[in-house]
Amino acid sequence: MKRKILATIICAGLVASMLAGCGKKDNGSDADSISNIAQPIQSTTDEETPVADVEEPDPEPAAPTVNILKNEDAPEGYVYNELSGLLIDKEIENQRPIGVMVDNEVTALDHYGLNDADVIYEMMNSTANNRITRLFVLMKDWGKVERLGSIRSTRTTNCILTIEWNCVLCHDGGPGVFINDYIALDSVDNISGVFARIDNGKPREFTEYVTKADLEKYLVNSSTIDTEYNSYYTGPHFQFTESDALTAGKFASEKAAEGVISLPFPHNKSELHYNKDTNLYEYYEYDRAHVDGETGEVLTFRNVILQKASFGEWGEGYMWYNLTGEGEGYYITDGKCVPITWSKPATLVENTQFLDENGNSIVLNAGKTYIGIVPDDTWDTISIK
Repeated sequence: MKRKILATIICAGLVASMLAGCGKKDNGSDADSISNIAQPIQSTTDEETPVADVEEPDPEPAAPTVNILKNEDAPEGYVYNELSGLLIDKEIENQRPIGVMVDNEVTALDHYGLNDADVIYEMMNSTANNRITRLFVLMKDWGKVERLGSIRSTRTTNCILTIEWNCVLCHDGGPGVFINDYIALDSVDNISGVFARIDNGKPREFTEYVTKADLEKYLVNSSTIDTEYNSYYTGPHFQFTESDALTAGKFASEKAAEGVISLPFPHNKSELHYNKDTNLYEYYEYDRAHVDGETGEVLTFRNVILQKASFGEWGEGYMWYNLTGEGEGYYITDGKCVPITWSKPATLVENTQFLDENGNSIVLNAGKTYIGIVPDDTWDTISIK
């Protein structure tokens, strides 16, 4: 009789427990619920039910530590240049860069002042003349300019880049029927046709240079152009580290880039040669190293970005690139090449983002960067050795 009463009490307790469980609001996490369900069931017999050994998964490898350069870590009186990751005087932290159109015809060589640039774009300037290129030179610390160029006219693509970088465009005119609407935008500040002419024994179109006096007169003392970033500035393009940029992203594949990168610019025959001793890429064109006309130094880059883009023609060989939307590319540094993608909203003030395979912005090594905008119809002819 006692056993029947005890059994009745136990059963009633179990039922009450089950009912209480059904009526309880679950405030725990999914992990808590799974943990409760996964508790081992106790045997109702004297024999233990064997529990199979569960093999623990290997721990995930620790993510590499990458030291992103931040201004709060810079030495007193300095900040990191948002274009290069190199130290500059804190006094010019908010100074806008200049963006200078540099003629890249062989007659224009030797160039002056490009070694002080932070970012240099190279792109086809015209579908005529065997797809000759022109350089777009971005420089943050333009106070150091003595002589830069020679300079020539701009194109619509360079106006778009001017907006994106919030720089001051320095050029000598351009095909007005195509660029006038861009130049007229409030987001484009430009200086044109007023730069110094220096007698170098060449035809007049190869004699115009940006000088220190020009920048003082037409930029520093301008009543219409701000020397500091304005409301159209949307922030830095890149994050920088000192030496381990490739460990900061996840890339689908990696291949060596320890030789020559040959670009599909047939007129200029543009190449980048990797120097293992300096860990830099040296710029070559017209079958020779690019050297500064004053110092004799070879133009070098720590980072190389190649961006595939479609293009169209306005007419007479003048053309434009489609730099909005998304596309593919390469990031090259430290003798290695990895595939990337790029993305830019239709809003022209927004920065182009260069991304790893997970959609995260790539990190660059501190130093000068070459960006080659490559036509989509010749993209597959790039040679990387």
